[in-house]
Amino acid sequence: MSSAFKNAVKRKTHKERSQPSHRRKHGLLEKHKDYVLRARDYHEKEKRVKNLKEKAENRNPDEFYFAMEKQKTVDGIHQARQEEDSKHSQQELLLMKTQDMKYVQNKGVSDKKRAERLKESLHLIGDEPTNKHIVFVNDRQEAKSFDAAEHFDTAPELLSRTFNRPRRGQPQEKAAAMHAALGARGLTKTLERQRSKSYKEMADRAERAEKMISISQGMALQKDLMGKGRKRKMKASDGATVYRWKRERKK
Repeated sequence: MSSAFKNAVKRKTHKERSQPSHRRKHGLLEKHKDYVLRARDYHEKEKRVKNLKEKAENRNPDEFYFAMEKQKTVDGIHQARQEEDSKHSQQELLLMKTQDMKYVQNKGVSDKKRAERLKESLHLIGDEPTNKHIVFVNDRQEAKSFDAAEHFDTAPELLSRTFNRPRRGQPQEKAAAMHAALGARGLTKTLERQRSKSYKEMADRAERAEKMISISQGMALQKDLMGKGRKRKMKASDGATVYRWKRERKK
């Protein structure tokens, strides 16, 4: 039997299940043939609106409006101007949105990890030291006249250093070398500047990571809005805009 004859012979109509009784409240369960009728009706209305629009535009040939400056005719036939947004298909726009969103997400994750690494390296700086060196004296008078540099036998500039603190009794060459390595007050100021710079970078990275997350969420919403499905714009209790999509049966 040839394929042409098969197509000519009337075939059995396959029945499709109706909406289950417990889902009757959701209305008719749409079949493919229902979709075909609905799509055909939609495109017919779309063509009708387009024809009416062209008829209204051509009603008065002497009428001028500024949009004509950017339009053209080819062999006397008016060419509809292509909008900037319609140069790309819906799939291409969705792909570009996805790529932009992934780039923003990657930058946000990168900044967040960098801020966490800085926080781990700086979290002990500025905290109170857990180990304390307590010196006991005999009376209050001795406590008032207590000289820490003389007690620890070191220079006053090196009192803040709790380890590898050189003593005055050490050889002059070794004490001078350690003093040069420490850099005394100059080194302390340099370390303070580096620490404040690191703290500022950590705060900036954390703030930028939060912004990137917020931007990526907004881009994800725009991508979802470009997709299929009926949606409704609503207002939340806090005044924020919320979109709700109609539930659809998936095959």
